[in-house]
Amino acid sequence: MSGGFDPALLAVLVCPVTRTPLRHEPAAGLLISDAAGLAYPIVAGVPVLLVEAARPLPPRSDPA
Repeated sequence: MSGGFDPALLAVLVCPVTRTPLRHEPAAGLLISDAAGLAYPIVAGVPVLLVEAARPLPPRSDPA
């Protein structure tokens, strides 16, 4: 496992909104959907892939 989350599980999970792969942020305990701009929590090792449980990602600032 990587950071308490099974990488094999991460390989098959997708964002329920966009159906795109997720990336794991172990320090925050989140699965990130860059395509949807959402962060899904991992609670006691279980990903909660409900849109209602996700929080929006802060807007990205482009380096100028």
